[in-house]
Amino acid sequence: MQNSTGTKGKLVVVSGFSGAGKGTVMKAIIDTYDNYALSISATSRKPREGEEEGREYFFKTREEFEKMIADNMLVEYAEYVGNYYGTPREYVEQKLAEGKNVILEIEIQGAMKIKKQYPEALLIFMTPPSGEELIRRLKGRGTEDNATIMSRMRRAIEEAEGVGSYDYTLINDEVDKCAERLHNIVTDDTKTYNKDVDLINNIKAELAQIVEGE
Repeated sequence: MQNSTGTKGKLVVVSGFSGAGKGTVMKAIIDTYDNYALSISATSRKPREGEEEGREYFFKTREEFEKMIADNMLVEYAEYVGNYYGTPREYVEQKLAEGKNVILEIEIQGAMKIKKQYPEALLIFMTPPSGEELIRRLKGRGTEDNATIMSRMRRAIEEAEGVGSYDYTLINDEVDKCAERLHNIVTDDTKTYNKDVDLINNIKAELAQIVEGE
């Protein structure tokens, strides 16, 4: 089934630094705008307290996940800290056929795999307005020690290298405004891509200066 205009939905990949606020913005766009579906990943890790099957993840045993890989049932997957994570193909293609704009919140490695299979996919990289703000958000969560925060900052420096492969840089300064900008990008058919490489390079330099000073 397709939407009322008979068109398929768009596939939108959202990546970003840890602390960029991706999850909060995804919730805002789903709550505010119609015609979106947030892809649910499959994982081989066990559910954490409060997580539900089909809401946070599709929970699989390791054997089940490896069968999904063998049967080409995933559009991308990766192994992280001993567990598999991946995007089920059936869910994505079903929602696209229904005319939904499907958002995948995944890392750069997975995003590049998606782009190979779906060249028309929009790749969006979300970032805070500055390195200082990124650090403030990471520390403000209060859930991680300084060593973990430093590790995330080093990871962000590495991720900054891949931003040039994305179509858009999306600044998350205020959640509602960011969700609105994301919606406008998805619904704009003019293909006026915006890569704010200078901003990303500035953030990378800020983070590198702090990491080197430790």
